[in-house]
Amino acid sequence: QVIYLGEKMKASGIPIVEPIGGHGIFIDAKRFLPHIKQSEFPAQALAAALYVNSGVRAMERGIVSAGRKSNGENYYPKLELVRFTIPRRVYTQAHMDVIAESTLRVYERRKRIKGLEMIYEPKYLRFFQARFKKL
Repeated sequence: QVIYLGEKMKASGIPIVEPIGGHGIFIDAKRFLPHIKQSEFPAQALAAALYVNSGVRAMERGIVSAGRKSNGENYYPKLELVRFTIPRRVYTQAHMDVIAESTLRVYERRKRIKGLEMIYEPKYLRFFQARFKKL
């Protein structure tokens, strides 16, 4: 399933992390949304756009997940990723097609996606509980 989904995305030109394998697919949000600065949370913006488009949930693995330094500044990791986790034997090929088709629709309209501003940040687990608004 993971290889099937990864190959479909690759064939559509969606920038994924290779090699494909394991329990998920990672989309490179910096390449998907090059017009959004890292300080505007591109991976979070992409995960939100995917959810709004199709209800498909994905996990941001970038600046939000990286957290803050002791001086309060954000860590700026090299990668801004969005992860689709694919547990074995849970989803069908039709589910993978829905994810690929939704991601392609978002990719075709990617220039309309705006960055985000964090408007609420909890002390712990900000990647689960933070709140954002569109810029």
